[in-house]
Amino acid sequence: MPYAPSAHSDEELREWVVSQLLPSGGVVVAEIDGSVVAAMHSEEADGSSWLTQMAVHPELVGKGIGSLLLAHALRTLPLPIRLYTFQANAGARRFYERHGFRAIEFTDGRGNEEQCPDVLYELCAQRTEA
Repeated sequence: MPYAPSAHSDEELREWVVSQLLPSGGVVVAEIDGSVVAAMHSEEADGSSWLTQMAVHPELVGKGIGSLLLAHALRTLPLPIRLYTFQANAGARRFYERHGFRAIEFTDGRGNEEQCPDVLYELCAQRTEA
């Protein structure tokens, strides 16, 4: 993500995934031929469900994998569902907006490790398809 430099080394990220993220529960992965190609983490806090992590292998973005993970979240998590993404991540913003999320707050980035402006999204009601 050229607009959001990593606040941690690859080694630190791996350690965090193993010691913190996976043991916390709420991790769902997508696999192709036995290889993890996407992951999502959710948790419940402050009366909301939160998608705290969503990542798809860059070569597979736009292939529907993120939509499948999000569909799982929409089936299993109570509303409202909230998440943050960087304001500069236009692809992620279009993705969440296409799935019915609405921006409810824009920040200057002081609240995240990368210090990059972000946007808080919320989904309060399931979309109904006509």
